Amino acid sequence: MSISSYASFDEALGILAGYGIVLKNGNSNHAPMVAEALCAMGRPQAVMPWIAAYKDRLLPAPPDADRIRPEIWRNALGRRDRFTDWAESFVEELRQSPWPEVLDRWMGRLAPGFCGAATHGIIRVGHAVRSLAVAETPARRRELGDALASWAATYQELPTSDRMMDTATPPIQAIAKVPVIPPQRRRNLGNITASLAMLDDFPEFAPVIGLIDVGGDIEQLLAETTEIFARIYLGNAHDVQTTIVFIHGVTSLSALAGIIPYIGRTAARSAVRYAWQAGCALYACFGTEPMAEEIEPRRSGSDALIDRAIANGDEHVIKFTEACLRRDAVVPSPAYGAAANHAINTIRRR
Repeated sequence: MSISSYASFDEALGILAGYGIVLKNGNSNHAPMVAEALCAMGRPQAVMPWIAAYKDRLLPAPPDADRIRPEIWRNALGRRDRFTDWAESFVEELRQSPWPEVLDRWMGRLAPGFCGAATHGIIRVGHAVRSLAVAETPARRRELGDALASWAATYQELPTSDRMMDTATPPIQAIAKVPVIPPQRRRNLGNITASLAMLDDFPEFAPVIGLIDVGGDIEQLLAETTEIFARIYLGNAHDVQTTIVFIHGVTSLSALAGIIPYIGRTAARSAVRYAWQAGCALYACFGTEPMAEEIEPRRSGSDALIDRAIANGDEHVIKFTEACLRRDAVVPSPAYGAAANHAINTIRRR
């Protein structure tokens, strides 16, 4: 990543200012995340054409009503209609404190709602943090505020048991213990966020958060967990819907990995626990098969994969390809290339 490759990101943020977190079709606004991912992959020239094609899908942000007051911020969690209020509150915090300090404080507060809006909150925060790590600009600080606001406004908790499991295990063993809702008990509720509500009537899920031990090396744990969910993707992504579902189990962990260096260990360990829980929730609601074991290494290079993702144009495909390449560069695994290639071949830009 170079500073010059991010010039188009600031330009894109200027165009996207004033838009909300929801598209006209009710799905999440991916534009700032895709713009950052393209820059991170060394394709800044692709940003503005992609934004131009996507812009008609955007909706204005809701009008502001009242600043989120520090003493009652919990009351505004999960209020999508208060996105603008959250955004203005974060802008003020970021004026008063360095962004890593604000990030650490709110990562600890928002971690239990990791799954909100199908994890798009944490994913957007991860992209904003990486752009700030390249260079701090007013537009990127504002984007971090908007990203945190998107997470707060879509905050959603999953059923969690107060009792920790007696014997936490490594993720590779823990994933086999995750209970999956039987297909005959599942309901098609229209989107990922609504479907996660099925877990409220599935008490077997609540102890899942305690299946892994987060007390060891966080980076190693994240590497293991991200590869597992890439393999879960390969085992369970059978059509467009399941492909999009299981993409988020990888992109959310990839985003978190980029945030970890800038927050304290307490917030980091909490976030990893809830990231694991969110990935398991996707598996419990949509999974049917165990993770893929035997995977053929990809034959094409990274540049070819990036070019194909950009030609595809879908927001999930671009972000997923970038996340897979990012994690593969840290701890190589054939699962990442295979997963990105599968997504490119399965999803077409809508």
